[in-house]
Order: sequence, then C-alpha cells, then structure tokens
Amino acid sequence: MQGRREVMWPRLVANKILRKRSGSNNFVADFPDNTETLLEIPCSSHHVSSSPKAQFSDRKCSFKYEVFVSTWNVGAIAPMEDLNMEDLLNVQNNPCDIYVLGFQEIVTLNAGNVLGSENSRISMKWNSLIRAALNKKITPSDIYQETKVGELQKVYPVKDGNLKESSVPRTFRCIISKKMVGILISVWVRSDLHRYIRHPSVSCVGCGIMGCLGNKGSVSVRFYLRETSFCFVCSHLASGGKEGDERNRNSNVAEILSRTSFPRGPSLDLPRTILDHDRVILLGDLNYRISLPEATTRLLVEKGEWDVLLENDQLRTELTEGHVFEGWNEGVIEFGPTYKYCPNSDVYYGCLQGKRGEKRRAPAWCDRILWFGKGLKQSQYSRGECKLSDHRPVSAIFTAEVDVLRDSRGFESYFLSDRFERVPSQFEVCPTVDFLCNGRSSI
Repeated sequence: MQGRREVMWPRLVANKILRKRSGSNNFVADFPDNTETLLEIPCSSHHVSSSPKAQFSDRKCSFKYEVFVSTWNVGAIAPMEDLNMEDLLNVQNNPCDIYVLGFQEIVTLNAGNVLGSENSRISMKWNSLIRAALNKKITPSDIYQETKVGELQKVYPVKDGNLKESSVPRTFRCIISKKMVGILISVWVRSDLHRYIRHPSVSCVGCGIMGCLGNKGSVSVRFYLRETSFCFVCSHLASGGKEGDERNRNSNVAEILSRTSFPRGPSLDLPRTILDHDRVILLGDLNYRISLPEATTRLLVEKGEWDVLLENDQLRTELTEGHVFEGWNEGVIEFGPTYKYCPNSDVYYGCLQGKRGEKRRAPAWCDRILWFGKGLKQSQYSRGECKLSDHRPVSAIFTAEVDVLRDSRGFESYFLSDRFERVPSQFEVCPTVDFLCNGRSSI
C-alpha cells in the first residue's frame, strides 16, 4: 500500500500541474462563443423539444462541406516570416470550407516547456501565417462586401436530400486554436459559416512523463456546424523504434479515447467523448514505425516499394489485428515515408555518415490522418514537401455531410438579421503580423 502511495503521489501532482497549465476550457478564437443555437429558436409555431434530433429526424436534409485537415511535426523549429503555407493549404487550386491544422513539437519538449508556463508566442506566429495564407488577396473592402453578400446568401432547392450553398467570396476566421506544450490545433472556417458554429470546446490529455504530462498526448476540439457535431483530435504519441514500442503508442490511444471529455452543456445532451460525435478525425505524429530491419527498410525506400513497406507498417498491423483504432479508417497511402529527413534536405536521416553513436532512425510513416464513423468521404491523402523540419507535412481533404433541419430554412432571414449579421469591428480586419486573441484566450 505504501508503494502504491509513492507511485500515485507524483502522478496526482503532475495531473494538477497539467490541468492548471492546459486550461482545458480556454482557447483562442476570432469570435466569441456562439451561445445562440439554431435548435433553440422555434422552427414552426410549436416549440422544439429538448431532443430535437429525435423529433425532427424525418425533416432533415444535408449540406456538403469540404474539410481540409493537415498534420505536421515541425521539430521545434520556429517558422520564418516568409514560410509559404500556401503550398500546404493549396487554397487557390482546391478551396475548402473548413481548415484544420495540427502541429506537433512547435517548441522543444524540454523540462522548461513541459513544466513551465505556456508561451503563446510561437502559436500566435503559426496562426498569423495560416491567416495570411487563407486570406491572401483579400482586402478590407472585400471583407465588407462578403458580409453584405452573406446577408443575401441564397440556398438552392433541396435535391436528393442535399442542399448546396451558393458560392460567395471567401475569407476565413479562426473558431478554435488550442496549444498544450508542443501540440497545437487550429480550426478555421469561412466567415459566413461562423454564425452556424455552436458549442466550441477543447479537451487536453497528457500521456507523457509519468503518464500524464503534455510532452505527449492530445488536444481535441469539438464544435457543432448546424446540427452536426465534429471532433478533431491532434495527437503526438510515444516515440521509439524498438520492438514492442508500438504497444506504448496503443496505450496512448486508449488513454486519449478514454480520458478526453467535453462539457455536456446546460441541457446535458451534448456529446461528451470523442466517439460520441457525428464526424471524428484524428491527426498527428502517431510515431508508428516499420517492423523491418533498418537496412531492409532503407533499401525498399530507395526502390519506392511502398506496398511492401506498408505490409509491415505498425499502425496498419495493429489496426488490422484489432489492437488499436477499432472501426477507424485510413485512406490509401501513395506517398513516401514522412520521417525522418536530414534538415533542409530530401535525404533520409542516417543515409549519410553521421556522428558516432547517433541514432539512425529508419524511415517511417509517422504522420497520419484517420477518421471514424459515417458522413465523411476522403478525396485526397497526400504529403507536402516543405523541408522546415525532419518530418514532411501530411494533408487530407474530406467531404462532410452536415444535417440541416428543413423547417429552419424558412427562418434564414431571421439568422441573417441585425441580431446576427454584423461582427464587432475588431474582428473584421485581418491582422497580418499578430494573431488577435479575441473571444476566449488561452492560458
């Protein structure tokens, strides 16, 4: 019993530190939390019950939105002012409605950063670069015009149960940005969609030192878009290339899925766990390696034998055998391993003569994007070629179905009235250098 107390005590202290530092209820956003909800406003002469999904299940149609998701371990390298995020986002050639960007190791994972106070300077810099890339060629006058167009936005008639929104000039705003030590997730939506975003929330889980500190773990965000709940989980799992290290990563996943918890809301009807949500996407440096001898792995990489390598990919093996991510999906990988590269190079680490005693680290697909449940269709899964860090960024594009109550369409003019139409002026101009922490602020 005494030994158990000795183990529990440091873990309890570490948990308290992590909860205090992560500020699980705080996040950065361009807009205040939309406390008004579409379901709380009557769609007819009858009041809506506290269980609107059940009552209106036969009156739903759906929108389809394009969702861009990316993950990138940046190796604790601060971004340069001229870093071209457009290559990653590809906004001009393939515009989406929602952008979700996850980063790992935005700071060095040393004791000072793990145990010390959170510094938002680097996350602000990343958010500033994202803002500039998403809103390139947009002027303040364009933003004003977009607001006026948004007020008059029309919806085409229902066809085959789906609604398609007319296109409008696009600017993007951050609805949630949250950092825990080196993990950062940042969610951006078209400005005209923010009025339909409800119940944004975050949840942080540390799986690192003592099983609870934030050098490893996840930052999860959730929100409703119209009547559909989304959850995005940005993760950084246990590292290690030794045989059996994959079990540590599996354990991290189990911890993240069991310990992530969101507020249930005043009516106690909001999804609480990750898998309770309608649309779930997990992204991150999952650190799964290739279960082959290093020399064999390098030879197969040089030949571009992706199929043979993927047959020995730990994540694929663990998923197939039901050890982790049961019921989850991943797209077809048709790109080279994303880890580990020499700095500013296309050469994998260890292929060149290194320092004596230096770990070689065989190439692997550490950076992955998975999804769970229905209503998501992946149309792209690829990697970028930015050489900022020893990882290459990975991105995916999904088409997400979003439920809309048919009766609520008649009240479109209500939601676009003076009560909802104008955003306070401080949110209208895109800052190009600093990321403005309006609405909620992070700890």
